[in-house]
Amino acid sequence: MSTAELRKRLIERIKRSRRPDLLKEAYQLMGTDTDDLEVYKVSPEQRKAIEKGVKAAKEGKVIPSKEADREIDEWLSE
Repeated sequence: MSTAELRKRLIERIKRSRRPDLLKEAYQLMGTDTDDLEVYKVSPEQRKAIEKGVKAAKEGKVIPSKEADREIDEWLSE
């Protein structure tokens, strides 16, 4: 796909989008206005949980996303 075609497709998807969160993320990814970006800060507990998850992933202690989705659906239906 050419750059021009990619640009055209992105513009069309942006025009059709009804998701403000997605539009905001796309805008931030473009990096045009770094002044209005907020740094996301995590608590010490969140940092610990993130580090635990990264360690588990490095050790191969992961499950396929389909299985995770199934488990989440089960949790939500309880």
